[in-house]
Amino acid sequence: MKLIPQLVFATASLTISFATLDAKSVSAAIINYTFSVDSPTAKGNGFFSFDDSTFSEENPVAVKSLDFKFDGDSTVYTKQDDINYPDFPLVYSTLFSPGKSSLGLDYTFDNKTNPSSFIRYEIIGEDFTLFSTTSPDVEVVSGTVSYTRVPEPTTLAGILACGLGLMMNKKLISIKKVKA
Repeated sequence: MKLIPQLVFATASLTISFATLDAKSVSAAIINYTFSVDSPTAKGNGFFSFDDSTFSEENPVAVKSLDFKFDGDSTVYTKQDDINYPDFPLVYSTLFSPGKSSLGLDYTFDNKTNPSSFIRYEIIGEDFTLFSTTSPDVEVVSGTVSYTRVPEPTTLAGILACGLGLMMNKKLISIKKVKA
């Protein structure tokens, strides 16, 4: 008789897991993304978040938080470092690949490590550009930007519950085989 409550638990865990994985947000949520910059001379990683309550294909939104750091450099760039802050940086909807809707970041910032260098960095969608502020038409280096959505805690909880449910179910099956 101990088997029935454990099976109910495993089934409920699996059901909750699938529900949280496929559920669309009914209300506004803070959405988190990581991003990576890759170019011949500069590589780095960052994180940003935004409120999706007014976000749409036609309506870009300001980021809530943003942190970015080049590899091998301890300087952290934030949303306040955007040259057009507080109106920027923005998150907007775009098509990177044919038929695949995604989002992009619009973030332009100066070199904080060496402010007298006249170097400016720009992230627009999948494009990363490093250029001189004294000759803005001359592009020094270009590279790519990739984005990854960070799973929401409810999704992670659903996956954990599903895993626990499956482990309990396997344990019950093995106990049942031993007793038989």
